[in-house]
Amino acid sequence: MKQNRWFALAVLATGMLMVILDGSIVTVAMPVMQRDLGFTPEGLTWVVNAYLIAFGSLLLLAGRLGDLLGRKRMLLAGTAVFVGASVFAGLSTSPGALIAARFLQGAGSAMASAVSLGILVTLFPDQRDRARAIGVFSFTGAAGASIGQVLGGVLTDALSWHWIFLINVPIGVATLALAVPYLPADRGLGLRAGADALGALLVTAGLMTGIYAVVQTSGNRLITAAVALALLAGFVARQATATTPLMPLRILRSRQVAGANALQILMIGAMFSFQILIALYMQRVLHYTALQTGLAMLPAALAVAAVSLGVSARLIHRFGERAVLVAGLALLTVALGWVTRLPVGAHYATDLLPVMVLIAGGGLVLPAITGLGMSGARPDDAGLASGLFNTTQQLGMAIGVAALSTVASARTTARLHSGAAEAAALTDGYRLAFTIGALLLAASIAGAVFVLRSATAAVPPVAAPTTSEPGRPVGAHRESATTAGTNAESADLLTVTDRRD
Repeated sequence: MKQNRWFALAVLATGMLMVILDGSIVTVAMPVMQRDLGFTPEGLTWVVNAYLIAFGSLLLLAGRLGDLLGRKRMLLAGTAVFVGASVFAGLSTSPGALIAARFLQGAGSAMASAVSLGILVTLFPDQRDRARAIGVFSFTGAAGASIGQVLGGVLTDALSWHWIFLINVPIGVATLALAVPYLPADRGLGLRAGADALGALLVTAGLMTGIYAVVQTSGNRLITAAVALALLAGFVARQATATTPLMPLRILRSRQVAGANALQILMIGAMFSFQILIALYMQRVLHYTALQTGLAMLPAALAVAAVSLGVSARLIHRFGERAVLVAGLALLTVALGWVTRLPVGAHYATDLLPVMVLIAGGGLVLPAITGLGMSGARPDDAGLASGLFNTTQQLGMAIGVAALSTVASARTTARLHSGAAEAAALTDGYRLAFTIGALLLAASIAGAVFVLRSATAAVPPVAAPTTSEPGRPVGAHRESATTAGTNAESADLLTVTDRRD
């Protein structure tokens, strides 16, 4: 049984690796897709946006449905949808078909991602084993994003862009085949425990509208954002009065859960924006190819892997999640502070490589914030807590990239109008964005110190939802599927950012 848990972890990590690889691979192949399928520049962004809207808006609903219908069942269904949509995308011959396939991929990713950590926390009740499992999951996110960028360039150049989607098929089929015997079965609570159709409609529509407000590049964003806020306010009001709420508001009464989710928006916004903007700097200022950019960022993935797999669990066990989170955020703040001084003609060894090493702080931050974010959840809410955590991560990614890329673009435009050379103008814009990102991380440190409490000392055993007592805290670690890259669709925002810049 104990051995089977680690096989189950391998299944979960492989499934998430598939989703993360897909996100990184897509960005590299975007120019080729545009040429082959005849996308307009505006239409091409919807290869990214269709996925983001479906993924981000369905995470919360999928997480709760996993609690109600069974998390294993939801993960299997989501993986199957993702694999089928990948075939559809790989065989697409028109822009409309590819965009539709990307929307379905986002829906499948949401179904699988939202419950993966809910399954993981019930598999590893022992705190030390759970910390190690979270470290493996963190490594999957970090490595997947970097490998995806390299693999995307290789597949696109050697075969065609169709294979960046078709490669998901054998991975997905293997995941499904292994998930059936190794993932634990759970009956779920039943729809009667939370069958709130109106609440589901309000939250899905609100999140979908909100994410659309972030990714849209034309029209009135303020009106769209106001509609989204109204829908989400209606959802909260509905949950306060519904007999069987989709999202019991008690989950937000936990200082740990609410604080960690709010804090995650700040820090993920800074971390993910750095990943996108530093890649743009290397390609647009230093003129690296996509493959060279992926290789240049590989040391960051290796550093995160070394920390998340090698030392994060031991440090969390000894010092607690909050102390480890603060230490990791401090390293990341120094990393972003370093790139605020990037010159136009940067040397990789002296200007970029030290930053990639300091990004190892992500290997401390991600497992720690996960443990804090799940520490107040109940076993019957584990899927919902996972979905909520994934949702705030996606919001942090989208809002962070949209805001910081807009700031960088505005500074670049102003410098160009003042007569600066293009490379100097671009560099100045990126440096301003990195400065703001460093300030966001500094604010995250303050939030971690004054808002969050370390949960390690009070972590009780976690029982499976079908056998646990209602009201018992999970106290478990949770990691998002798209960390260093994404959630799930990590580097997909590169194309949107590139166009805005």
